Amino acid sequence: MLGEFVTWSLVLLLGYVYPAFECFRAIERKEPKVEQLLFWCRYWVIMGLLTALERFGDMFVSWLPMYGEVKLAFVIYLWHPKTEGARHIYREFFFPWLAKHEPHINRKLQEARAKSGDLILFYVKNFTEKGQSLAFDALQYVIRRASGASHSQVLSFLLQK
Repeated sequence: MLGEFVTWSLVLLLGYVYPAFECFRAIERKEPKVEQLLFWCRYWVIMGLLTALERFGDMFVSWLPMYGEVKLAFVIYLWHPKTEGARHIYREFFFPWLAKHEPHINRKLQEARAKSGDLILFYVKNFTEKGQSLAFDALQYVIRRASGASHSQVLSFLLQK
């Protein structure tokens, strides 16, 4: 059994860094091969979805013995030239499911995009208001704590250009 840090590092290197470099090489060829580009696109679709699911799933299954090692073996299985697991898993599982649910997913993504603008504006407005309030509170505190200077002297000093 590998140590947790070693396993995590290997998953990072062999599941993300190495495939990213191979994807880069496939894109930057003088004459990119469509099949190779499709392979890496399928790989990243699978890794993206698994990474999102992993955030929740890890808390339920990470305690299993050899969990990290199985995850490492799985990411290697996905890209290894002899197995090309990404191609198989994409065609057998992901494509049928995504194709079936694509309209619903598109609708939800459009709703999320529309709401995200409102959400960002809400947080920017709240942050700005709270930030100004905090800055003024801090300024009042500094003014009150200033020793040897009157309130008007400190205020006039702070307001000078």
